[in-house]
Amino acid sequence: MRPNLPTLGAPPKRSPFGPVVAVSLILGGAAGGVWWWKQRMASATQETAQAAPEAADAGAVAAAPVAPPAPVDPVKAAGMERASVRIDGPLETALNAAAGPDIGPALAQVVTRTLVWWVEVPGEILRGDTLDVLYQRRENEEPLVHAVRFTSGKLGKTMSAYRYQAEGEANARYYLPGGDELELRLEKSPIDDYEQVTSLLRDGRRHKGVDFRTPVGTPIKAPFSGVVKRKNWNFGSNGNCLELVETGGRGRRALFLHLDAVDKSIKPGTRFSTGQVIGASGNTGRSFAPHLHYQLMTQDDRVLDPFDQHKTYRRSLSTANKALFENEVRRLDGLLGTSVAGK
Repeated sequence: MRPNLPTLGAPPKRSPFGPVVAVSLILGGAAGGVWWWKQRMASATQETAQAAPEAADAGAVAAAPVAPPAPVDPVKAAGMERASVRIDGPLETALNAAAGPDIGPALAQVVTRTLVWWVEVPGEILRGDTLDVLYQRRENEEPLVHAVRFTSGKLGKTMSAYRYQAEGEANARYYLPGGDELELRLEKSPIDDYEQVTSLLRDGRRHKGVDFRTPVGTPIKAPFSGVVKRKNWNFGSNGNCLELVETGGRGRRALFLHLDAVDKSIKPGTRFSTGQVIGASGNTGRSFAPHLHYQLMTQDDRVLDPFDQHKTYRRSLSTANKALFENEVRRLDGLLGTSVAGK
């Protein structure tokens, strides 16, 4: 007989809650993960959005344009100033307006010394004429003019002159574009070497002679054979002076004023031949700078223009100096720029 085995009974029933809980946990975890992922993404998006303006600002700062340096004025860089005017009245008035009343009057005087070789001043300067000047201020001295360009309605053309010191020359002079001197020279002149003619009969100053700016001690010569008539008269105005009367010919009278000294041996009646040294230039009497005043007159006191009485000529630059001068002309023309007439 088989032993009684324990009765196992029916298999235990599974609780329906176990799988439900498991599924719920799984679904809940999945839902939580989705929520966490969405929150993470939203947070990242917000951080990116906040960082974007800052980055944009940083980029804007980095990309901000740098102000360009102020343009360099080539005229000022060259140590000069430029006056460009259209003349509608007195020359001095126009230059006062362009350069300022502190320097305008002196500048007008210096510029006139170039214009007189082209036109009579002021009579032949017309309304509508134009003038361009390159100049340099100098303390306690008249301005130094480096270049002048003048368009004349009377002559119907534009003229230019440039200051240039040729190699081997003691003084700078003004030259025309082709290399000829602006100023005419006198044959049998009373003075061989000088800086500039500073006054002419036709410059509007009612001056009776020609002034040659020259250092004290420059030799002065007789322009013709003659005899001394007077010596050192009216010293307060004329300083040391001589009057020489031409022997033969037309009997013209030559006056030499502001001399440095007159030799004691020279007296009325002393004779000189053409080209003989009669004295030295100075700065005596009513004189504001070293120069020679040379005056020609007739026997009846009529004033004569030495540039009509002497034969005249112009010197030209040597071939060696011309290339250097042409370079200077190009430089100064560049600084002069476009004239008022072209504006």
